[in-house]
Amino acid sequence: MNKIITIILGIFILFSCNDDDIDYGQIVDEPYQLEFPSYFPQLTFDTDKYPLTKNGVELGKKLFYEGRLSRNNTISCAFCHIQEDAFTHHGHPVSHGIDDRVGIRNAPPIQNLAFLNRFMWDGVIHDLAQQPISPITAEEEMDSTFPEIIKKLSDDANYRNMFRNAFGDDQINANRILSALGQFMASVVSKDSRYDQFLRKEINLTETEGKGLQLFQQKCSSCHKGALLTDESFRNTGMYYNKQHKDGGLYRVTLDSADFMKFRVPSLRNIEMTKPYMHDGRFYSLEAVLDFYSDGVQNNQHLDPQLKQNGQIGIPMTDQEKKAIIAFLKTLNDYSFIHNPAYAEF
Repeated sequence: MNKIITIILGIFILFSCNDDDIDYGQIVDEPYQLEFPSYFPQLTFDTDKYPLTKNGVELGKKLFYEGRLSRNNTISCAFCHIQEDAFTHHGHPVSHGIDDRVGIRNAPPIQNLAFLNRFMWDGVIHDLAQQPISPITAEEEMDSTFPEIIKKLSDDANYRNMFRNAFGDDQINANRILSALGQFMASVVSKDSRYDQFLRKEINLTETEGKGLQLFQQKCSSCHKGALLTDESFRNTGMYYNKQHKDGGLYRVTLDSADFMKFRVPSLRNIEMTKPYMHDGRFYSLEAVLDFYSDGVQNNQHLDPQLKQNGQIGIPMTDQEKKAIIAFLKTLNDYSFIHNPAYAEF
């Protein structure tokens, strides 16, 4: 049975706030019902700070697809997060932004973010609604500023009306922009893959898929665990250092040498649709990923202990075992998610 988390936003209630909070003014809006399965983890999105409302989510969706968030009005959030590819930048190892500038990391999927605690490959951001600050202001991505964005949106009568509907008056500011984007991203939930249907006892997996699930649980679930198939930890998995991108992972945040080349364990939901893989998009197939873990892991002093057990580096897998694991991974595809009109631009 699905939980229905209903965040009730009071009608005609005045929200007071300090400079760090959201000023919602006199809000007349309906709550947004965020539905997710009972086996999902606890909601982490701060609905006290960012109440989920129908108009707030709708405004956030429009902003998500809005090119005017970038300096020259050409790059939206959706440019690097395409719904039909589970909100990733399909085919691009790393993101391409304004003026065809190239970033250093693969665009992660936008899905089930309302249940995570940290964001980005290095986990530097802890508040989902604050996450858009990074791509909006990054020179190689959207290269914009909030004063510029506020001016452009304030000149648009439709946006003034949408902000009035979401927040009670037509004032447009950075906090409200971020709140709306956060609400939309929190609403993007993938929960109806064949694996979900299996967990709900609606279907059975095929023999190969079931064998793949058993192998996955034996060989992969120490890191990719739970309903979202991630423990949100940071791990050094023995990848070579990409000198082109010069990305040391968590080390960029902590400056602790022990964190060099540690990256956040990603969710595997919709994994077949989110290639290329790894923080720099170095692998273009699931076969290549499993081949890396069986034969390509490089030993180093900070290699994750899970990858050097019983005197062996990597994860031992036969070709048949890899095929079975991939068959299971494909059950994580959620086709209703990538075609859900609630997340689409029009």
